This record gives sequence, C-alpha cells and structure tokens, in this order.
Amino acid sequence: MKALIFAAGIGSRLKPFTDYHPKALAPVNGVPMLQRVIEKLSAAGVGEIVVNVHHFAGQIEDFLRANNNFGLDIAISDERNLLLDTGGGLLKAANILFGNGNEPVILHNADILTDFPIDEMLSQHLATGADATLLVAPRKSSRQLLFDSENNLKGWHNVATGEFRPEMTAAEASALTPLAFGGVHIVNRSILEHLRDYAVRNGSNAFSITPFYLSATDSLTIKGFTPRKPFRWHDIGTPEKLAAAEQSLTQ
Repeated sequence: MKALIFAAGIGSRLKPFTDYHPKALAPVNGVPMLQRVIEKLSAAGVGEIVVNVHHFAGQIEDFLRANNNFGLDIAISDERNLLLDTGGGLLKAANILFGNGNEPVILHNADILTDFPIDEMLSQHLATGADATLLVAPRKSSRQLLFDSENNLKGWHNVATGEFRPEMTAAEASALTPLAFGGVHIVNRSILEHLRDYAVRNGSNAFSITPFYLSATDSLTIKGFTPRKPFRWHDIGTPEKLAAAEQSLTQ
C-alpha cells in the first residue's frame, strides 16, 4: 500500500521553530512528527510513501537520508518552486502514488499525531466502495464538515461566520451531523479526473483538497469515518498544541 504525507507546509503558527526548520520535523517528546507518521503508516502495512516538500525541503531530505528512509520506499514530491496545498500536492504526486494500479492511497498530514487504527478505516473504505473516506470526529472546531445519516459528505459550516457550503436552510443543516476533519483520508484513483477538472476550474494547480471534496459531493461518494473506540488526536500546529500533544503521550 502507498501513502502521501503532506509535509510541505510553512507552519507559520509554529514559530519560532519554523523560522529555521520545517514543521514536519517538529519533535514531540524528542521524536520528529514526520518520523512518527512514517512509523504509524509502516505499522499499518504501508511500504511506499511519497513526502511532499517545500519549506526547508533540504532538511526533510537530509532527515530521511540519515535514517535510511526508515526501511521503506520513500519518494519526494518537490514543491520548492510553488507550494501546492493539499489538493495540488495530491495531484502532483498522483502518478507516483497510483501508477497503473487501483489500490487506495492513504493521505496523512505530517502535523497530526493520532493513534486510531488505520486498518479499521481502510476496511470501512473498501466495504462502502467510497471514492474517498475522511477521518472525522465530534470534536470542537471552527469549521465542521456535514454528513447525512449514511455518513455521506454533504456540506461544510464555518461556525465563526455562520457560512454554509453549499448554501442551505436551517432545516437542511439541522438534518446533518457536524464533524471535525482529522487530517487523514483514504482515496481511490477514481477521484483523479475530478481533481484535474477542479484544478482547471480553479485556474491554478495550488488548492486545498477540502473545497474540492465539497465540489464533488454529487459526483463522488465521500464518506466520513469515526473510530469505534476513543483515540488520541492532536494537531501540533502551534506551540501550545505541540505541548498538549507531548503531555498526552506522557499520560
């Protein structure tokens, strides 16, 4: 199985660390986040990984080289010239990730520390025949994805501004379940044609994958996945959140 780790982000909220290093190498209790994600994916049976790079890209390449790629087949998707965000990053790496095969690909943000069972998520993805499956949970967040009773993605809500995408009535919104996205997804190659079309409509190859998902709810099956058992989840994107992740691991 293959995976893409999104490690290209600038990480402006994690300064001063990211003034000198990529966010993906931020250590949590002495272990860089990129290493933690690679080891999690390896334990789940992933043998081939693509890591996209932009901010201090050379440090990530040196880190992987110094650790012999952790015994895996790891390729670099180079975004030094232009940061492509998650949607554009997936599109750029698609040929390496999918090739001529049809096996699903795991996408994992490098700044997400979590211990849920990926094999459980993969089993649901395969069983439902979804084009994409997103890790979600009833967690407090200023932006919520909205799902129907069959876990199909139907919209998005900005809690702070009250904005809905697509626009919907209060009654329509009340029939949907708001859940926070967890930065881990599984996708099939069936999304690629839609992803390319979205890039053309967007007028740029640099775009977030979340608006793409929202644009494709009528043409693709996009499901939410929530682990059956409680699980640890931390975004280490700020010094305070990084400290919370470290404290969690000591408990």
